[in-house]
Amino acid sequence: MKISLSPATPEAWSGSVLALGIPQDDPQGLVEAMEQRFSIQLSQWLKQKPFTGKSGDLASLQLLRGDCTTLVLLGMGEAGSIERDSLRMAAAAAARAAQGQGGSLGLLLPWGSEDPIADATAAAEAVRLALYSDLRFRSKPEPSPRPEQVELLGQWPAGLNQTLETVHPICAGVELARELVAAPPNSVTPEELARTAAALAHEHGLDLTVLERSDCEERGMGSYLSVCQGSDMDPKFIHLTYRPSGVARKRLVLVGKGLTFDSGGYNLKVGAAQIDMMKFDMGGSASVFGAMRSIAELRPAGVEVHMVVAACENMINGSAVHPGDIVTASNGTTIEINNTDAEGRLTLADALVYASKLKPDAIVDLATLTGACVVALGDEIAGLWTPDDALSIDLETAANNAGEGLWRMPLHNSYRKGLKSLLADMKNTGPRPGGSITAALFLKEFVDAGIPWAHIDIAGTVWSDKGRGLNPSGATGYGVRTLVNWVIKQASTAEA
Repeated sequence: MKISLSPATPEAWSGSVLALGIPQDDPQGLVEAMEQRFSIQLSQWLKQKPFTGKSGDLASLQLLRGDCTTLVLLGMGEAGSIERDSLRMAAAAAARAAQGQGGSLGLLLPWGSEDPIADATAAAEAVRLALYSDLRFRSKPEPSPRPEQVELLGQWPAGLNQTLETVHPICAGVELARELVAAPPNSVTPEELARTAAALAHEHGLDLTVLERSDCEERGMGSYLSVCQGSDMDPKFIHLTYRPSGVARKRLVLVGKGLTFDSGGYNLKVGAAQIDMMKFDMGGSASVFGAMRSIAELRPAGVEVHMVVAACENMINGSAVHPGDIVTASNGTTIEINNTDAEGRLTLADALVYASKLKPDAIVDLATLTGACVVALGDEIAGLWTPDDALSIDLETAANNAGEGLWRMPLHNSYRKGLKSLLADMKNTGPRPGGSITAALFLKEFVDAGIPWAHIDIAGTVWSDKGRGLNPSGATGYGVRTLVNWVIKQASTAEA
C-alpha cells in the first residue's frame, strides 16, 4: 500500500473511494460541494440516514461513476474540538469503508493542527493498521481487497511528504507484534521467539545473543528458571541490540515479558482466568520485538537500544515449581513463591538484573502482568509505574503522540511491606488490594539504584475482543508506537 500526500481538492480528485471528514454544521460546505460535483441530492439523503456530523457518524454512498465509485462521509464532531485522536478514528473508519473495493482512497480530514506532520502521520498509520488482517492459520484464506494507494488530501507544506517515510516502518513493527501475540502457543514458542530475533538481526544488521538454559544457570537466574521447570520446552533468554552508525550518547533497554503460554502452574488458571487466551501473556515481548523491528529500519542516530526477553512457558509436570518454593535471583535476592501464577515478575526479575548490568540511561519494561491493572484502567489504557518523574513525562508524551492510552499509577513504598516473607527476602505476591502496585514494587527490587526505570502493565490493552478505532479485533500491538516515539525523542536529545 502506497500512502502519499496530495494537493488535490475533493472537487477534482478522482479514484475509487473519496472519504471526507465533516464537522458539525459543515463549515467548509463540503456537502454542498459534493452535491454539485456528483449532481445528487446529498443533503436530503443525509437527513434520512440521519447524518449530523457528530463524532462517529458515517454515511457511505455508491456513486457508480468512473471518476469515483464511492463517497464516504465521516462525522468529526464540533469543529473547534477536533483532536488528533479524532483524525485517527476517522481515518480508520474511512479505511474500513474502502475495504473490499481496491483501487485508491482519497481522504480529506479537517487537519487544522499546528503540526501537520503529526496529523498526516497519525492518519496514515491509522489507515494501514485498520486494514490489517491475519489469515495465516486459515486453510483457505480469502483476503479482502484493500486500497492499493491512499492519498491524504489537503494544502500541505512543501517537502512534507518525506515525513510519511516513517509510517511503514512503525506500522510494520506493530504488525509484527500483532502476529506474535495472535499466533497460537504451539506456533510461537520460546524457540520461535529466538528464531524471530535471529531473523531481525540478519535482516537489519542487529547484534543477537541467546542464552540457553545452561548459560542462565551459570548466571544464577534461579527466579527465571523456576518458571519453566515444568515445561518440556527449553527457555530462551534473548538479547537483541541496535547500534547506530555513529557515536551512541544514550543507551536504552526495552524489556518484555515473554511467557509464550501461562497455565498458572500449580496455581492453575480456572474459570474466568481465560486460560485459552494465555498465548497473549508474551504481549510485552511482542511489543519490544515490534519496537526493535521499527527502530532497526528507522535507524535513529545517537542512541543504542537493547531488547531483553526472558522467554519460556509456565507449565505443570513433576518437576514444576511448587507454591512455597524459595528461589534465588541473579542479584542474590531470595524469593518465596507463594503463587505460581505470578510468574511473569519472576522472569522479569532476572531480565531486569541483566538489563541493569548493561549500565543503561533508562530501562522500560512491558508486561501483561496483573488483572488488577485491567480492573483499574480497563482495556484502552495501560498502567505506568516509575519513581522517575522525567521518564514518566517522556513516556506519557510518547504515548499521547502515538494515540495509545497510558496513565501513571502510584508507587508507594509503604506497600512494600505486603511482599515480606517469613523465610526469604520477599514473596512474589502481596495482598489482593493494590496488586498492580506491589507487582511494580517487586520489579523495582531488581533494578540497580540510580537507573531510571519504568514499568508498563499492558494486560488490558494487549487484546481487543471487538476491535476499536485502528485496532481490528484481536491482538493490538499496543506499546510499539509509544516505545518507538520515546526512542526517537531520546535520540533527538542525544544528538542535541
